[in-house]
Amino acid sequence: METSSKGLLTQVTQFWNLLDDLAESDPENYEKFIQQQLKEGKQFCAAPEPQFCVQARILKPKEKKLFINLCQWKRIPAPQSMTHPVPLHIGKLEDMTETSDAYTVIDVACNPAVLQAAEKDQVKKDHLIQMSMACLEKQFQFILSHSYHITKSRIKGSIQRMKQNLMGIQTDSTDLREKMKKEITLQQIRSSTVSNPDHFPQLLLPKDHMSGKAKCLIEEISSTENGDENTMEVETPAHELKIVHDQNKKPLKTELRVELPGVNSVSLCDLSVSEDDLLIEVSEKYRLYLNLPKPIDMAMTTAKFIKEKSILIITMPLV
Repeated sequence: METSSKGLLTQVTQFWNLLDDLAESDPENYEKFIQQQLKEGKQFCAAPEPQFCVQARILKPKEKKLFINLCQWKRIPAPQSMTHPVPLHIGKLEDMTETSDAYTVIDVACNPAVLQAAEKDQVKKDHLIQMSMACLEKQFQFILSHSYHITKSRIKGSIQRMKQNLMGIQTDSTDLREKMKKEITLQQIRSSTVSNPDHFPQLLLPKDHMSGKAKCLIEEISSTENGDENTMEVETPAHELKIVHDQNKKPLKTELRVELPGVNSVSLCDLSVSEDDLLIEVSEKYRLYLNLPKPIDMAMTTAKFIKEKSILIITMPLV
């Protein structure tokens, strides 16, 4: 696993160096490449959406109502052909109780094209539901009654709960921010030779509850764990944090400008952002952790790196 991680990190570093070279040698094609990646990334990071809900019944090991939320999710690939299997993503079982009524909810996601075809053809819809139920029986080792009916509501439970379930967002932690600080967002900040920072295309940072949070590829080991007391101390970089107001003096966004002398490639920067705090790290050089003055919209947060000046600018619209 360690060898695999090192190889992956080497490939990522090489990829960012290639992008740096492309930005300098062929800015036009570089721009086209970035825009294409943004378009594809936006589709990939789209959250699952409920389509319809099926009520069935678990017979064994314990009889109970079962609600299956069929959801569309662009991240799930479409089947290669009519004869190939249909890819499904199954969330975890959740037992719930309303007054005296106990039931179980499970979320199942598939490609939007599959659900669109099922909505147009009742036979395909029944086949998809029966196939989903068979998968649930196999995965969770229980027996279902294969009679069912589609509920009036598109989803059982909240949409937020469904997204958290399918996308693997942890909600049982008492401090999500501490978890987030330990995670690395694979950088979508690009370097460029453009001198005017206003000409940089804005890159959306990926939503942590849409792509699923990207886990650190390297486990951080403290000096007390490895016994090395001579580890290099990192600096807190010079920075400016300000709230930008609109013409009516209404708070519009938070902007952070960070000076990173000696950093000549964005691939060296690790950035994590939550609704109310932010962490920037450059290995063995810089570390900056800030509590943000106002809650921000993570989905619309953008970042850009000015290569000639080694300056990172992060723009965070307020919620």
